[in-house]
Amino acid sequence: MDLIKKYEAAYANLETVIKDRIQSGKYMALGYTSNLDYLCDFSADRINEFLKKYLPDAELMKLKAFHKIHSMEELLSTIVFYCLHGIGGEAEICDTALIRQNFKWTPGMGGTGTQAAMALAAVGCPSVVHLTDDSEEVCGILKSPYIYTISPKGELIGTSEVEHTAEQEVHCIIQFKKGDAICLGDQMAEIPVSNRLILTKMTVNVEVPFFKPYFTYIEQHAQQFSSNVLSSFNEISDQELLMERLDYVKSHIQKYRRKNRSGILFFEDAHYHDYEIRKLCIEHLYSQVDIVSLNEEELKYTLEMYDYRIDIEDIVSCVKGVKYIRDRFAVQKGIIVHTKDYAMYVGEKLNADIETGLMYGNMLATAKAFGGWYGTKEQIGEILKFALSENGVKRRNTISGSKYNPEVVLVPSKYIDKPKYTIGLGDSFVAGVQMCF
Repeated sequence: MDLIKKYEAAYANLETVIKDRIQSGKYMALGYTSNLDYLCDFSADRINEFLKKYLPDAELMKLKAFHKIHSMEELLSTIVFYCLHGIGGEAEICDTALIRQNFKWTPGMGGTGTQAAMALAAVGCPSVVHLTDDSEEVCGILKSPYIYTISPKGELIGTSEVEHTAEQEVHCIIQFKKGDAICLGDQMAEIPVSNRLILTKMTVNVEVPFFKPYFTYIEQHAQQFSSNVLSSFNEISDQELLMERLDYVKSHIQKYRRKNRSGILFFEDAHYHDYEIRKLCIEHLYSQVDIVSLNEEELKYTLEMYDYRIDIEDIVSCVKGVKYIRDRFAVQKGIIVHTKDYAMYVGEKLNADIETGLMYGNMLATAKAFGGWYGTKEQIGEILKFALSENGVKRRNTISGSKYNPEVVLVPSKYIDKPKYTIGLGDSFVAGVQMCF
């Protein structure tokens, strides 16, 4: 069966897959952080006006990114750096008023687990989330008959029933588009790739407080959870605190595994604020999980930490890099790499249709990119009309003719050159993949 027909078959079976999960009482556990996003209405013209006002003498290609932003000048420099390099990333912003007073914005959901839950809810698939920011705004956005969390008494509840106790955390999302021009005086540079910059005002997620009833519920009802998604340690800066969290998660994993040998432990990696924190997560968590998932930029950065270089445009180079990570850190089953052009699994054969899972991931992510929100089944159906990424097809053909073909599953994405939305695409992808477990 060719890829187009495989996509069509996966989509045709989506409703049955979800119905079977509901009837059998199967959930995905989605952790660990939540926050309120300010989704900024990016305008290159607006940025150009600010550059003329705040950085009139700057050289565009020499502007740098600041790890911690204190002023409008530092904010503009950081935005331009990410725009002109076409890369995604995160930085800390000390005062969100710099965004709120200078840009138009709308509220949205932040956090890998919570965004994945919303992507699943849009197609009627239930999940259970762990909340850190449990503010009224966050729980209001999450309100759905398909999104559950756990009460202090250890009961499954809807997010509308949550008692709001934590301090709110806000992330400001700058989404920039391929082809827009950044101009200053006689200087002009075009944005090469659509991507996003996340500016965080860290509060609750600098600690990622664990809600113990959530973990206890999963441990006691492990057979109901076909997969257990771990994520979102990237804002922590205290190494001792991180190790406390990782030790707790390791104990939780052991308890989950004892009651559900077939359940998938899934770690979605991220952009980290601290090199040593990232290193600790890699070296203490990768070996505990079945699947590590990350994008191509995160793959490259991770390998560079261990003096291993790859060319992310060369798929064989990427596969070699993935195999190096899996072998060095003893990832138990395999690694997923998700990009705008393809999704790829490298590892041992699973007791799941991972090819279909990658397709569901691609569908949900592309629907989000195209429509600007979490795609319904009908909206995802429209995605099937899109062409496959040419770059993704080339990479699939290269792998199919290589010695790595037996251990690689690569699925080209349905391609959008200029996505309307670039935040949460990886989280929507993660959501789709869980449906195959």
